[in-house]
Amino acid sequence: MASRADQLASNLSLAKFSQATDLKKRLWFTLGALIVFRFLSFVPLPGVDPTALSQLYKQTNGGILDIFNTFSGGSLSRMSLIALGVMPYITASIVVQLAASLSPQLAAIKKEGESGRKKLNQYTRYGTVGLTAVQGYFIAVGLESFGAQSGVQAVVDPGILFRVAAVISLIGGTMFLMWLGEQITSRGIGNGVSLIIMAGIVAQLPVTLSNLFKSSSTGAISGLIIFLVIVLGFGLIAFICFMERAQRRVLIQYPKRQTRQGLMQADRSHLPLKVNTAGVIPPIFASSLLLMPLTVSQFAGQTVAGESKLGDFVLTLNQYLSHGSPVYMALYGLGIVFFCFFYTAVVFNPEETADNLKRNGGFIPGIRPGKNTENYLDYVLTRITVIGAAYLAFICLVPEFVIARAGIPFYLGGTSLLIVVNVTVDTVTQIQSHLLAHQYGDLIKKAKLKGRLR
Repeated sequence: MASRADQLASNLSLAKFSQATDLKKRLWFTLGALIVFRFLSFVPLPGVDPTALSQLYKQTNGGILDIFNTFSGGSLSRMSLIALGVMPYITASIVVQLAASLSPQLAAIKKEGESGRKKLNQYTRYGTVGLTAVQGYFIAVGLESFGAQSGVQAVVDPGILFRVAAVISLIGGTMFLMWLGEQITSRGIGNGVSLIIMAGIVAQLPVTLSNLFKSSSTGAISGLIIFLVIVLGFGLIAFICFMERAQRRVLIQYPKRQTRQGLMQADRSHLPLKVNTAGVIPPIFASSLLLMPLTVSQFAGQTVAGESKLGDFVLTLNQYLSHGSPVYMALYGLGIVFFCFFYTAVVFNPEETADNLKRNGGFIPGIRPGKNTENYLDYVLTRITVIGAAYLAFICLVPEFVIARAGIPFYLGGTSLLIVVNVTVDTVTQIQSHLLAHQYGDLIKKAKLKGRLR
């Protein structure tokens, strides 16, 4: 049975869209910010030869770098100012949130409210600068020796000046994207960082589909496999939409209250607990944690010698953690499950929810208020999070396994599909919320006008 909010949302008229001026401003701002993001992805790093880099990337495509390139919207293959995307910012936010859960000092800062949140955001920005500097340095060093065996020089003038310029440029590009994402969140529609990642994935979709059909025309992949991949994609989209709307509705009952007619009436409501409370955060977190060291080792593998111990270690690491390998799939799946439970615990606090219910006189039938309610909510949330973690792991790993085993040059796997569908659904939901608020605003104005006429 549809909820009252779903019924109201289904009755919304798109004719109200033209009257919602604030919503239109937010949509135009979001669109403009994403256009700026796409323009920046074509601005190369200073001292890099784009033509030579394109030739080298075609020779070494595949694996981890293609996944990173997909998330950055092709910026890595062009080695633009935003080649690292927002992944360093996401990794830094993971570290800060983990530290806030483990450190009593940071936990106390987190409880300070808005001021504490600003302090933690500042720590996240400092961490983003540090991670971007480390990754940027290894990328600059890797670029200097990139293609040395092929006789193609990707860097025009290698040296310390190029490394410093590349690191500063990459830090500036990542920090600008972080600021742009925050602006989209506050002045636009949807989560800014998620929209930037989705825009990069969608921008790579035409190129990926073109490569897929070219492989079919050359006979490298049979038409049946391509048909099965397309069917699998549509099936996954339908499954994601179904699971994202799935929820466990906990009955909440309030004591009887006297109405205007003098009758005693008990109020009932439901506490909706989503099966996937964490959303797209676990796959993004797990991807960023895997991509950060693997990108460094991938570029470092261009500079080390295979005969040395360091060179053997880096080459072995790249081999075992290559895209589609059992070790990579296992680490990725474990990361998704861990962050699913971790982020659910961050988002939903059973103790706080139980206290709020007790303060307002609400209770779960058959469960005593207070500690028993907290334990019950924690029990229910843990059980449905198991289902949510299994769903996320299935969506992200099965397509990766099929693509790797079939040898398909299709790097928009389950993670990318999950991000696109989730962000789209979340953005549409926020648009509906703004339209609903605008409709309620009109009703309130009409009610005030009638009151004055009386």
